[in-house]
Formats: sequence, C-alpha cells, structure tokens
Amino acid sequence: MIPFPKIHDLYVARVAVTTVLLAWAVLTGLDVMLSGLLSEIDDIGEGDYGFGAAVTYVIYTVPRRAYMMFPTAAVIGTLMGLGVLAASSELTALRALGLSRKRLSASVALPLLVLTAVMIINAETLAPWAQRSADTMKAAAKSPDLIVARYSGLWAREGSTFLNAQGGQERTEDGRQVLELNQVRLFEFDGAGRLVSVANAASAEHDGDGWLLQGVRRVWFEQRAVSETEVMEERWTSELDAAALATAGNLWRPRYQSAAELRGGIDYRQRNGLDASEYEEHYWGRWFYPLNVLALVLAAVPFAFGSLRSGGLGRRLFIGVVFALGFWLLQNQFVRLAGVYQFDFRIAYLIPPAVMLAVSFLLFRRRSG
Repeated sequence: MIPFPKIHDLYVARVAVTTVLLAWAVLTGLDVMLSGLLSEIDDIGEGDYGFGAAVTYVIYTVPRRAYMMFPTAAVIGTLMGLGVLAASSELTALRALGLSRKRLSASVALPLLVLTAVMIINAETLAPWAQRSADTMKAAAKSPDLIVARYSGLWAREGSTFLNAQGGQERTEDGRQVLELNQVRLFEFDGAGRLVSVANAASAEHDGDGWLLQGVRRVWFEQRAVSETEVMEERWTSELDAAALATAGNLWRPRYQSAAELRGGIDYRQRNGLDASEYEEHYWGRWFYPLNVLALVLAAVPFAFGSLRSGGLGRRLFIGVVFALGFWLLQNQFVRLAGVYQFDFRIAYLIPPAVMLAVSFLLFRRRSG
C-alpha cells in the first residue's frame, strides 16, 4: 500500500509528466505535419477542397492522433525525465533518503495513468466525433453531391436518383478493392420532380465495373396505381463516384469508432454471420490500451537506476524509441497472427504487455542484486 504522496513523490511525478507532455507534443506535431497535412496535399483542388479546408481537416484529427501517440510519448518522456534525475544524481539522493524503487516507479506510473484515463475518455467521445466531423467536411467539399449525416447515414446524388446508405465497408477480393454499402435505398425522380420509385436493397457492391444490388424490393409509383417488384440481384448502371463514397466510408472504419460502436458492430456481424474480426481487433485494442501504457512505462523505469545515469539526451531518446517500436512491432505481429489463425484477440493483446512486465520485473531484481 502506497502512503499519501509526499513532496518527493510530487517532484518525481512533475518531472516525469513534464517530459512526457513535451515528448507528446513533439510526436503529435510531427504526426500532424508528416502523415496529416502532407498526405492531404494530393486531395487539394478536388471540388471545393482547398488548403484552408485541408488544414481544418487535419486540426479535427488531432484528438485521434494524440490518442495514438500517447503510449510512445509516455515511454520516451519517462526515460528522458528519469534520465535527467539520474544524471543530476537526484535519484541517488532520493534512494539515500530511503525511497524504494517501487515507490519511485509508482510516483511515475500513477500520474501517467491519470493521463491515460483522459486519453481513454477522449477515444470514446471527442476523437470519434472530431474524426466524423472531419470526414464529413472533406467529403462534402470534394463532392457537392455527397452528404454524410450522423444518424441518417450517407446521402449521394446522381442525376435524378438519390442514394441513402446506413453503413458500409471496403474489402479486398481477388486483388480488387470492393466497396460495399449496407441498408441501401434509392429514390428515383422524373424530370418534373415526381417520385417514380423507391428501392430498398440489403447491400450494394461496387467492384470497379458498376454497382450490384442484392435483395432488392422496389415500389413503383404510377399515375393511378402503385406496384411492387422484388428480385435477388439487380445491376444499377451508374457513374456514381465510388472513390468519393469510400472517402466518406471513413466514418464506418472500425479504427475511427468508439468502443461502444465497435461492440455494436461486432454484435451485428455475428448475428448476420459476417466477419467481425476487424471490429474485434480494434475493440480489444481499446481495452488493452491502459495496460500497454503501464507495461511500457514500468519496463523503462529500471533503466533510470543504471544505464541512464551516464549518457545524454540522444541515448535516452534512442532507448525510448527502441522500447516503443519493439513493443508495437511485437503486438502488431501477434494481432495479425490472431486475425490469420482465428484465435482470441485478447490473447494477442495480452502477450506483449505481459512480456514487457516480465522484463521490468527481471530488471528490477537485477538492479536490486
């Protein structure tokens, strides 16, 4: 049991949090500039999507990028902060006062867990909302006939036909990119603005050669009668821009959704016999996020009691990057194996932090010996 924080706990926590925040700001800023703004340059000039709109889009993605960068910033910032204390012999002085390694580790880990909790709340609220707003703005700017609404789904227009879809996804099939829209409705009007027909389709797929509607039930509105037809498949001759719809489809990509939305997506796909592995991957990634941060930080702390006492900023930065990259490469490899061999994603996400915590434990025992 850890007693009430004392002045030395607060001092160590302040140093660690300060360096973590600085590393976090630098990493998020680099991500915004390199993988954010630079990647948007190719889209500038399409429709009304100009430089100002691109900057606005990237700003909206900052909460999501901050969430993704935080674990790496946590381990790099922790190593840098404790390295500063070790180089100035302050850690040695604190140890001489009787502070154990466990107490110093707790002084670092507890405030970072508070920041982790803030990031979890961000991932469930601000980040998904901001990403949806960014994608909606971008899609509307690039294609004036394309609108994405939060609750009514995707709306697109081609000539006198209006399309509405409640969801969708992209997948690779025989080397081709296939865009699939779910719960599709088509509203067709004549030249006078009179409703001619309404079609309900379970799905609509675009494979590069056109649209294929599945499970189509169409209601025809004639001058004095209403009729209904139903077919299993129907080809829809349309030049509707599938690339623009795929851009709007970012709203449906699992990595941009909250845990609650991912859980709903998993349940829906399991009920309908569909592949839910992508949703499960990101869903359990949300749950193991705090464990990942804790494992990275605790595995890095023992270095402050030895190898960080000598050496400059470059060495600490190098060790932090190696820790972070090694961890994420290991975890991504296990997650991919889980997707290929169909074993539980929870096992894939548990193994890397368990390895890191075991490394931390062994290093603590070695430093204590």
